[in-house]
Amino acid sequence: MIFVYITVFILTFFGMEFVAWFSHKYVMHGFMWNLHKSHHVKNEGVLEKNDLFALIFAIPSWLFIMLGVIYESPISIWIGSGMTMYGIAYFIVHDVIVHQRVKWFRDLDGKYIKAVRRAHKMHHKHIGKEHGESFGFLIVNKKYFNY
Repeated sequence: MIFVYITVFILTFFGMEFVAWFSHKYVMHGFMWNLHKSHHVKNEGVLEKNDLFALIFAIPSWLFIMLGVIYESPISIWIGSGMTMYGIAYFIVHDVIVHQRVKWFRDLDGKYIKAVRRAHKMHHKHIGKEHGESFGFLIVNKKYFNY
């Protein structure tokens, strides 16, 4: 049974990349642009309105885990755990490595890290909510590896 749980965890983790892409393209650059635009302009403070999305996206993973514990549903717990792990990975790659909002891992320069930084730089090239590219995050288009 553990194989099923680990498979659910892995599928959830990688499925979250599509959820992140869809949410970023159609929600953040759509009807919730007023929150997300703070991420596309220079900020002086430590926090920005866009950081509220971390709380918004944490709610479903918390619910899956909590309801899984209450109703003794291991599958629900593993789904919530996969979602949570994606959120942690997103935070480390996006906020720590790319934007360096936290001063850890500053000297990383591997091929994947460079590609993620290039893709995200191209995303931030457009200050407005239209004409963007690279809405996903952990899976990077191969064109960004060829610089």
